[in-house]
Amino acid sequence: MHAAAPGDQTVGPGPGALETLLDRVSRGDQRAFETVYTAVAGPVLGLVRRLVRDPAQSEEVAQEVLIEVWRCAARFDPDKGSAMSWIMTLAHRRAVDRVRSAQASTDREQRVAARDHTPAFDEVSEQVERRLEREQVRRCLSSLTELQRESVLLAYYRGCTYQETADLLGAALGTVKTRLRDGLIRLRDCLGVTS
Repeated sequence: MHAAAPGDQTVGPGPGALETLLDRVSRGDQRAFETVYTAVAGPVLGLVRRLVRDPAQSEEVAQEVLIEVWRCAARFDPDKGSAMSWIMTLAHRRAVDRVRSAQASTDREQRVAARDHTPAFDEVSEQVERRLEREQVRRCLSSLTELQRESVLLAYYRGCTYQETADLLGAALGTVKTRLRDGLIRLRDCLGVTS
């Protein structure tokens, strides 16, 4: 492309000029293509950008359209419409193809991700199982004597030591140890735990 001289007014081709230029482009006239490029690059990019949205992809698609104009100028038929309409139709089709391609790629990735994702466990059944276990533990705890239940709750649920448990219950250390052992044996039997 050539730069305009100072004071030179660069105006797009007049009515019918774009069609003439495309005819020259179809025969390999690079200067004619430079003029076409200058005249249509802005509108092509504007249309593509409205459809594609991503600036980098829009520029890429606009360049593809302009290359297609260079390669396929011989396909332009002035009897079917103006040169600008033909070029903008090429731009619209190319932009729509890019959007569809991107969407298809995203959909494919989501399908693969969904297919490959297998949950580590079934949350609902896991929650039900935990609830049933808690209820069973409560029921088994209620079957213990008062001292056994208090000893187990303090030692295993509150994390108290044997001595702290004995102090809190006001019982001898040996008594607490015995009650804990007996309580745990009863819990094990009630819960059906095998060792």
